[in-house]
Amino acid sequence: MPPPPPVDPQRLSPAESRERTLHFFHGLGVDVPLPASAERADAYSALVRAIVSSATVSSSRVSCTLTISPGVANQYNTLHGGAVAAAAEAVGMACARAAAGDKEMFLGELSTAYLAAARVNVSILEKLSYTL
Repeated sequence: MPPPPPVDPQRLSPAESRERTLHFFHGLGVDVPLPASAERADAYSALVRAIVSSATVSSSRVSCTLTISPGVANQYNTLHGGAVAAAAEAVGMACARAAAGDKEMFLGELSTAYLAAARVNVSILEKLSYTL
């Protein structure tokens, strides 16, 4: 669907602005229903497990491979930022559990910095380490 012709944004009426906004969201697929598998209680965990595979685990370091599939891609066909954070949380928890044992814990804060976009069908090696 081609984008609408450029218009001076200061000349749009509220109705035109609303219409353009709706057109934008429909182009993203907001009106497409989610598959039944997305309604399962463990859908989030299954999505993360599908893209993260463990390589090495020790008491102070976890390394894994993150495979970018279309299920975690954004509209630019690159890895969605939320998927990066979800994978980092999962690997971080694995690292914490490897160091502290199987205790109940939670991730209090996560900060992510992006160096470059990761394209679909690419694998990335992710490393987390724990030090006292």
